[in-house]
Order: sequence, then C-alpha cells, then structure tokens
Amino acid sequence: MKYTSRIYLCLIFAILYIPILTLILFSFNDANSTADFTGFSLKWYRELFSSPKTFEALRNTLILAVLSAILSTVIGTAAAEGIYKLRCKYVKVAITSVTNIPMMNPDIVTGMSMMLFFAAVMSIFKISDYNSIGFPAMLIAHTTFCLPYVILSVLPRITELGDTLSEAALDLGCTPIRAFFTVKLPNIMPGVLSGMVMAFTLSLDDFVISYFVGPSNFQTLPLLIYSMTKKKVTPDMYALSTLVIVVVFALLLISNFRSGKKADTSKKRRTVK
Repeated sequence: MKYTSRIYLCLIFAILYIPILTLILFSFNDANSTADFTGFSLKWYRELFSSPKTFEALRNTLILAVLSAILSTVIGTAAAEGIYKLRCKYVKVAITSVTNIPMMNPDIVTGMSMMLFFAAVMSIFKISDYNSIGFPAMLIAHTTFCLPYVILSVLPRITELGDTLSEAALDLGCTPIRAFFTVKLPNIMPGVLSGMVMAFTLSLDDFVISYFVGPSNFQTLPLLIYSMTKKKVTPDMYALSTLVIVVVFALLLISNFRSGKKADTSKKRRTVK
C-alpha cells in the first residue's frame, strides 16, 4: 500500500509537470520543432525580446493583471470583513453562497454574461464604439471573476483571528478604521497576499472572458497565442510562457514564505505566553 501510494503520487506529478517541463525544454531548442531537440540555444528568447507585437501584448496583460489584482484584493478584503461582521447566520450563509457562484460557473457563461451586460450598457448610454469602453470593461470583468477567490482566501484568516485584538485596540482608544489597519490587517496579510497572487495569476491566464469582453485594440497574451493557433505557435511563445511560469512560481514562493514566516512567529508568541 505504501509503495502504491508513492507510485500514484509520482504519476500525478508526472501528468501535471511533464508538459510544463517539455515546454521549458523546447523553449531552448535551436530548431523550430517540438519533436526534435537539436541543441541548446537562446535564439527564441532573443527573438521574443525583439518582437514589438509580443511585448505590446505582454504589457497589456501585465497592466490588466496588476490592476485587477489590486482592485479585487481591496474590494475582496473589505467584502470579507463585511461578511464576517454580519450577525445573522442565514444572511451570512446566503451572501457567502452567492459570492461562490462565479467560481462554480463555467468561464464561458461568465464571459457571455459580461458581454451581454456591457452590450446593454452601450445601448443605455448610446455608445457606438466598443473600443472606447473596451479596457474598462475588461478590467471590470477580470476584477469580478477574481473577487470570489480573494474573499475565499481572506475570510478564513479573519475568522481565525477573531475580534479579541480589534476589541483591545478599540478599548485603548483606536477608531474602528484605525484598529483594522493597525491591528487586523497586518495579522491577515498572508491571506491578503495569497488572494492577490491568486487574482494576478488568474487574470494573467484568462482567455475565455477576455475573448468575449476584449476590444479589438487591446490584445492580451492568451488572445495573441490563440490567434497564432490558426497558423502555428512559434517557439518564442514557448520562451514567453517559460518566463511567465518562472514569475508566477517566484510569486507563489514569496507568498508561501511570508505565510510560513507569519505562522512561525505566531507559534513562537503562543509558546512564550
């Protein structure tokens, strides 16, 4: 049984990571091939950094991901605090369930509903050119579908922390807002950072919602790669994907390191007490 579980675990890791490792390997391939590795080369990385179209898509993707991550983190943290403060159990359960709906919906449903919503907005305000609201529409759409993940990350931290520290700060003369920013927020920061990293990676990776909501004058990396599949994906996209994987992996390491450090500090404080 022990060896069977290890074999099963290795199989799962192989299925998950062999495709990613293959992509990374062929990003260093000298030839334009995914079947024959002819030699190690940085050719496709050099080509990547000399492509203005790719860099424009990368810039658009990063701007959208950073802004949507910041907005969803701010709104999601405030929403998590608001949900925690609710006293009616049934209302809290209902709001939590409604909050989780976007996570359960298929992306295509969310994308189509967003498209219809912005079409209705254009009709109401007599807007003829979608490109004029294209980027704000994409930002709203990305923030909306990232929001539940931030709440899911922050709310358990707030629940675990409880009201003791905040009430002590209020007794010492802090206003509720000051108590939140000086006492509660530093203690729930690992959850906030985890939610922000998750929102950033979700926005970075999104294709379906961007496809339905995106304007013609604002192209993200997933949309650019999809447009290439009609012909052939060039190896410089493998190089770009490798760089994205490295950045996301580094962000996850930093987030996990901070969470672990915070947990160790809390454990030491409990031990001292």
